[in-house]
Amino acid sequence: MRPYLLQGHERPITVVKYNHDGDLLFSASKDQIPSVWRSENGDRLGTFTGHKGTIWDLDCDRFSKHLLTASADTTCKLWSCETGECLKTFTHRGPVRGVTWAEDNKRFATISDPFVEHNAKISIFDIESDDTEPIKEIDIPKEAKRVNATNITWTYLNEHLLVSMDNGYIRLYDPESGKIVNEFMAHEKKINRLQFNLEKTLFITSSADFTSKLYDAVNLKHLKTYKTDRPVNDAVISEHKDHILLGGGQEAMSVTTTSGKVGKFETRFFHLVYEEEFGCVKGHFGPINAIAINPNGLNYASGAEDGYVRLHQFDKSYLDMTHFVQFVRLSMHTCAPSNASFSSPVAINPNGLNYASGAEDGYVRLHQFDKSYLDMKDPVPEADEPVEGEEKEASK
Repeated sequence: MRPYLLQGHERPITVVKYNHDGDLLFSASKDQIPSVWRSENGDRLGTFTGHKGTIWDLDCDRFSKHLLTASADTTCKLWSCETGECLKTFTHRGPVRGVTWAEDNKRFATISDPFVEHNAKISIFDIESDDTEPIKEIDIPKEAKRVNATNITWTYLNEHLLVSMDNGYIRLYDPESGKIVNEFMAHEKKINRLQFNLEKTLFITSSADFTSKLYDAVNLKHLKTYKTDRPVNDAVISEHKDHILLGGGQEAMSVTTTSGKVGKFETRFFHLVYEEEFGCVKGHFGPINAIAINPNGLNYASGAEDGYVRLHQFDKSYLDMTHFVQFVRLSMHTCAPSNASFSSPVAINPNGLNYASGAEDGYVRLHQFDKSYLDMKDPVPEADEPVEGEEKEASK
């Protein structure tokens, strides 16, 4: 899996996103200038200059005509994807933390942080209006402890607005009345990112409590939990495989005192159903802040605290892989004592077709390798260093 190293930012990456067709990749960082790249080869096509603060979020519309950017300079800007021209500026009272297009590509919603006497707000705008004032504002009142929103997304058919908070809660708002329809605690610590799959039937959360959780987007039922040993900054659902990609790492303040091998800055691959990690891709020298997978399933991008975006093209062995491992559960003999343990808890068949594992739960699990596993040489190889000629360095 040879990556393209995209060198177009001077400060830590905050967000990376593909357009709906998957031919364009948008990235933003704390250097105030978002960039757009060609996802096929990593060529930088242009930049969007105009903000005066960190870009926290961005979103491209369905037809790749307009781009929205949310910035710490208290503005959200509407750009032309073709020319890079700023078409409109929407001013807020506080730093804008997130932005998302509605499915009609005419409205969009933002979340802004509290500032001085102003509360945090959810704002809904209409780009076809001559006025840059919001058509609807939803106030997020102050609580005993200051709580900020971290992400905002429209649900299917613009029915609700799903907002994640830095206290681990998720809220579902009615965009018409502004009332809270549902609220529940998803994590014990801050939710760093929340992402839907393409059909908006599932969404996945990433948290500082070292876990990522999968939810049913219809009834908000918790389905799966993916546990790690580090803060999870972003996670994404693969559209073509039952895989979850997670990115994170140790706290950014400790990065300068830690090597890349110890800091655990790799992208981790989990099976969506079995919740088991089966591979990782290394390369970054800082915590991964953002991950996006191409809708066509051919590549994925990761952006980190080191200021680089790495564009990874999946190998043929990975693309041809159908299933991770098929599981068959076999009960132990009833004559075995209740405290029985295994002297050799894992054994692989000499013919290489299956392996068995035993545990304190009293079960032996006989794993039959499927054909795709037997045929592949390496399911998720470690990232190689960028080959000569593949490193894309953009002019300042």
